[in-house]
Amino acid sequence: MKNSKFIRTVAPVLALVALLGQPAAAKEWTQITIGVEGAFPPYNLTAADGKVVGYDIDVANEVCKRANLKCQIVAQDWDSQVPSLLAGKFDAVLTMGPNPKRREVMDFTVPYARTSNTFGVLKSSPLAKLPKTGEAMSTNDKAAWEPVLKDIQAALKGKTIGVPLSTSQQQFIEETFKDTVTVKTYKSSEQHTLDLIAGRIDAVFDNIVYLRDAVSRPGNEEVAMAGPLLTGGIMATDTCIGLRKGEDDLKAKLDPAIQSMIADGTMKTLSEKWFKFDVSPK
Repeated sequence: MKNSKFIRTVAPVLALVALLGQPAAAKEWTQITIGVEGAFPPYNLTAADGKVVGYDIDVANEVCKRANLKCQIVAQDWDSQVPSLLAGKFDAVLTMGPNPKRREVMDFTVPYARTSNTFGVLKSSPLAKLPKTGEAMSTNDKAAWEPVLKDIQAALKGKTIGVPLSTSQQQFIEETFKDTVTVKTYKSSEQHTLDLIAGRIDAVFDNIVYLRDAVSRPGNEEVAMAGPLLTGGIMATDTCIGLRKGEDDLKAKLDPAIQSMIADGTMKTLSEKWFKFDVSPK
C-alpha cells in the first residue's frame, strides 16, 4: 500500500517536471500590431488625411510582406510606446534605438537604419559656431571627444536645451551636461523646433535625420545644425524594431526580412526616398 500511495503521489509531480522540461512550442506568428509615433518626420508623420506615412511605415510594410505577416500599424504618443509594448497592446514598436536601459526591459531586431545625433540652433545664435560642426565623432573615442566636450560645455553653459521626451537624446544631454544646461522635454521633436524658432529655448539635440528634414522645411529657414555628428555611449543611433523580451519566434521572422531588404538594396532605396541620403546599415 505504501508503494502504491507513493506512486500515486509522485507520478503527477514527475509528469509536471517532464512537462516543464519540454522545450516551449514555437509560436506561429501570422499577424502583429505595431506601434509608431506618427510625429517624427521623415521617419514617420501623420499626413493631412490622417494617414501615417514615412520611412518607418514603408519599411514595416515591406518587412511584414517578406515575413508573411498581417500587420496593423497604430500611431500613439512616443512616451507610451514601450509601456504599451510591455502591456501587450503592441507586439512591436518602430524607431526604437537600443541602449542599455531599454535592453533591460525589451529586445530588438537587427537595425534598419543607422544615424547620429547633433544640435539644432538658430543661425543668428553664437551656438551656430559650436566646434566640429558636421564632423562624425564617437563619444567612445575619449581622446578625440573630451576636448570637444569641454568646448561644447563652455558654449552651452546656462542655456536651455530642448530634447524629445523618453529618448536617448534626453539621457545623453542630462548625463553629459547636467551641471551646465537646463533640459526641457517635448512630446515630439516638432514641438521643440517650434520653441527654438520662438526663442523659448537656445538649442535642441536630436537625430540627424529629423534635423536634416527640419532645416529644409518652410518656416524653419533660421534653423541650422551645429556641433559634431555624435554616436556612441548611451545614444541609440541604431534604429530597430522593439520587441518584448523572449519573443524569439517573432524576432526570427523579422530579422531575415530586414536583412534581405538591406542585401537587395530595398532599404537604401527607401532611405533615399525619405531622407535624400542612405541610412541603411552597412
